[in-house]
Amino acid sequence: MTIEAGSEAHKQFFCQQFLDTYQEFDPETLPWPELDEAALARLRGVPFWQEVYHTERRAGAIVDAFTPHITDPIVRQAVALQGKEEARHARLIRVMIDRYGIDAHEMPLEKFPDDLEKAFIDFGFGECLDAFLGFGAFKTARQSEFLPAAMFDIFDTLMFEETRHIVFFINYMAWREKSRGLNAPMRALKSTWFYGRAARRLLGMVKRGEQVNDGRNFAVTQTNMFLDGFSFRKFVEDCYRENARRMAVFDPDLMQPRLLPGIADLALRGLRLWDRRPQVLQQAA
Repeated sequence: MTIEAGSEAHKQFFCQQFLDTYQEFDPETLPWPELDEAALARLRGVPFWQEVYHTERRAGAIVDAFTPHITDPIVRQAVALQGKEEARHARLIRVMIDRYGIDAHEMPLEKFPDDLEKAFIDFGFGECLDAFLGFGAFKTARQSEFLPAAMFDIFDTLMFEETRHIVFFINYMAWREKSRGLNAPMRALKSTWFYGRAARRLLGMVKRGEQVNDGRNFAVTQTNMFLDGFSFRKFVEDCYRENARRMAVFDPDLMQPRLLPGIADLALRGLRLWDRRPQVLQQAA
C-alpha cells in the first residue's frame, strides 16, 4: 500500500472509493427467475432464511443508529451509504421470501447496546467472517446447481456489495486504530478477539436456524447436493480462492482482510504437508 494507513489521505481514499463504486438497483425489479417445484422445494427447505432476514435487518439498523454519532463528514457519508445498502439487502431477502412463499416471518429487533460504535465494529467483523465462509459455500452451491443460475446471479450482486462493505470496514478499522495510536500487534490481537465473538454469534445463528426447522425441511437429498464429494480441504480452498478472486477487483492500494485468508493459507499448507507425510517419513528412514 502506497498510502499510509490511518492518514488523512487514507481516509479520503477509502471513503471516496466506497462512494464511487455504489450501484443503484431495486430488489423488486431484479430478474427473479421462475422456479419449478423441485427448485422451490429446495429453496424453501433451506433452514436459515428467517435468521438471514433478521440479520440483514439488524445490520441496517445498527449502521443507521451509529451513523449520526460519526463526526468526520466523509466517513459519516460513507457509513450512511452502507446503511442504505444493508437495508436494501434486507429488502432483497424479503422480496425473495414473498415471491417464493418461504416460511419466514419478521422477528423484533433486539435493543442495541449503548456503545453503538462497538456494535458497529462487532457487526463489521461478523460480516467479514460470514462473507469469507460464504464465498466457499456460494461456490459449492452454484457448482451443485442447487438453484438456477439466474438466482445465483442475483445473489452475486449481494455478494459483491458484501465484499465492498468488508473492504471499507477493514480500511475504516485501520484508520480508526492507527489514529488512536494502536500498533500492529495490538491491532491484530484486537481483530482476533472480535473474530472470536463473531464466530460464537455465527454458531448461535446456525443453532437457532436448526431449532426453527427442527432439521425436517432440509431433506437428505437436498443436503447431498452440497455434500457429494465434499471435503474440508476443498471447502477451505474454495473460501481462500474465492476471497482472492473477489478482492482482486478492488484498488490494490485499499487494505484487505488478512487474518482469515492467512489462517486458511496456513491450514492448507498444513494439509499439504500432512499429505506428504508418508513420503517424508520414507525419506527420513
